[in-house]
Amino acid sequence: MRQSIRLTKSFDDTMIAWAAAGQGAPLVKAANWLTHLQYELDSPVWHHWIEFFAEHYRFIRYDERGCGMSQRDVAAISIDRSTEDLTKVIDVAEPRKPFVLLGISQGGATAIRYAATHPEHVSHLLLYGAYAQGRAVAGDRKVEEGYRAIIALTRLGWGQNNPIYRQLFTARFIPGASDEQLRWFTDLCRRTVAAETAARIMESRLHIDVVELLPRVTVPTLVLHARNDECVALSQGRLIASSIPDAKFVELDSSNHILLETEPAWEQFKQEVLAFTGLDSTQARSDVAAALSPREREVLARIAAGCTNIEIGRQLFISEKTVRNHVTRIFEKLGVRSRAQAIVLAKDKGLLL
Repeated sequence: MRQSIRLTKSFDDTMIAWAAAGQGAPLVKAANWLTHLQYELDSPVWHHWIEFFAEHYRFIRYDERGCGMSQRDVAAISIDRSTEDLTKVIDVAEPRKPFVLLGISQGGATAIRYAATHPEHVSHLLLYGAYAQGRAVAGDRKVEEGYRAIIALTRLGWGQNNPIYRQLFTARFIPGASDEQLRWFTDLCRRTVAAETAARIMESRLHIDVVELLPRVTVPTLVLHARNDECVALSQGRLIASSIPDAKFVELDSSNHILLETEPAWEQFKQEVLAFTGLDSTQARSDVAAALSPREREVLARIAAGCTNIEIGRQLFISEKTVRNHVTRIFEKLGVRSRAQAIVLAKDKGLLL
């Protein structure tokens, strides 16, 4: 999968790393915790998410401040700063407006704030495993105390070579994961954020409260939530869906906070997202086709016919260098790295003349 990674400074000069992949209608994902723009491309936990969105949209995502490829040493961590970071990434990525906005887990609160204040920029709001209230706000003292205990353990054991402390945390996210997936996710914890920053981020989540903003969200909204999610209670998904006017709510049959590629709930998730955003397979094909110029489609057809760059140049009366430039742009637009991948995608999307 091809992606471009860039750096920008947020409004308080914190460095934020963001990436774009794929073509078509733009979809921006508000940052959620435990990501790494480069490392997660090879992830058995996140790769299928990135692949799905990049296949159908121009997928824009970024690492949260303090995590991944973004600045690690940060002064301020709060939902206010998170909203500013999202706004800055949108400013520099310049997605065509209105765009689809995605919020996963704590990224849901950031996405809700942005959609409520910038409805003209958002065509559809997608929320998965999201919550509107942190544990200190929701009112369940026992749940809050349990979460604070996890924060204390994070400070003590997050950075240790023994992964047992991190496993206590990650097992709640993907209880249905294989040993390989758990190992990868546990290693991600250490790679993407330091112990003290992890604890500070978790503490900031305690006080999230966007309930008052929910009735102000006027854009079409789809709320999806795993029925037995151990990280974010199903009641939070229902609260969001019942408070946003005309929001659609889908309860998924899963216990995983991060849906795994092999479970039926993941297939349902994809179908619901595509249907809600009006992007069926026909539209996806037309979006990819529209990204290629007529000349690039001519070059692509000759690539599929097995022609070399020299042969393509002779047939189209252009230089070999010009052909190479066309091929490079075709690869970038299709998100592929080789002729073989380009041919397979072109045939699958019906792009050949």
